[in-house]
Amino acid sequence: MSEDPATRLRRGWTTGACATAATKAALQMLWGDETPATVGITLPKGEQPVFAVHNSAQTETSATVEIEKDAGDDPDVTHGAIIGVTVTASEGGVVFKAGEGVGIVTKPGLPIPVGEPSINPVPRSMMEGVVAQMAALYGQAPDVAITVHVQNGAALALKTWNPRLGIEGGLSILGTTGVVRPFSCAAWIASIHRGIDVAIASDTRHVAGCTGSTSEATVQKLHKLPDHAMLDMGDFAGGLLKYLKKHPVARITIGGGIGKMTKLAQGARDLHSKRSQVDFAVLGDWAIGAGLPDVRDANTALEAFERAGSQLAGIIARNALAEVNNMLEGTDIKADIVVIDRAGKVIAQEEAT
Repeated sequence: MSEDPATRLRRGWTTGACATAATKAALQMLWGDETPATVGITLPKGEQPVFAVHNSAQTETSATVEIEKDAGDDPDVTHGAIIGVTVTASEGGVVFKAGEGVGIVTKPGLPIPVGEPSINPVPRSMMEGVVAQMAALYGQAPDVAITVHVQNGAALALKTWNPRLGIEGGLSILGTTGVVRPFSCAAWIASIHRGIDVAIASDTRHVAGCTGSTSEATVQKLHKLPDHAMLDMGDFAGGLLKYLKKHPVARITIGGGIGKMTKLAQGARDLHSKRSQVDFAVLGDWAIGAGLPDVRDANTALEAFERAGSQLAGIIARNALAEVNNMLEGTDIKADIVVIDRAGKVIAQEEAT
């Protein structure tokens, strides 16, 4: 597996790529009477990774292969997970089934219908392609039932968005390219999009995007919102609001600590410390303009707040709301801002008039 030259971090492979490789190896066992030690597949963009077979088993009518997922240097909760596939004959065509540790879709708004195993469209297409390829190679009918399982998948799923999105019982089999790029923003933003889709499909009129778990708990309690209304925005305020502008709801609450909300108030769209910083000269101008102490020499936004008080937090909330409204211009979405301290106490709120 090669390194990404831009970051010098090792790439990895998605759960969908692992399931596809396991499907191919299992069909080699079922139809070709061989037990491969490794198996290669072709990903949607032409890359051809090779996977080691972690475990395999066979009966007269089925074959099972397991692959250990390597997420590279990405901090993925499924890194090291064992992704397994059992193939058997179907009554016609390719049929997907959820084995242990793979979730079932229970809410509308996702790319897979309610009641189906949470195996996303691209992994399904990849596995169907492998079935067609192997059926032609071995002279078999492409009528295969593919049951995907993930060891410890139900426990791992609790660390993901799945429970909130209405995917019950386990993980999803994901991936659009088959490749996990270390610390990629794309996967997180895609999860935000799916959260908005589910909220809209369930007619949820008020959603919230928060920068972390403390602000999320505070906002959820403050507005009495259900779990599926809570969008795990993290640092990606711009990504959330851009998608929301095209897929509007009635109301959005943006919540976070004073540092990240100050960056939002100053026009940042990505609130990560590596990609945006508080402008203390501007923050000081805001304070002085309101007759508050000069905070241009503060080390953090929290220190500035502690020196200037709640009035400064209110100024930050107002400017943050103005930025949010700018991003949502042309919609009827009502926005409000909640700013918290480190303990989760609300120190400022600003609502649209």
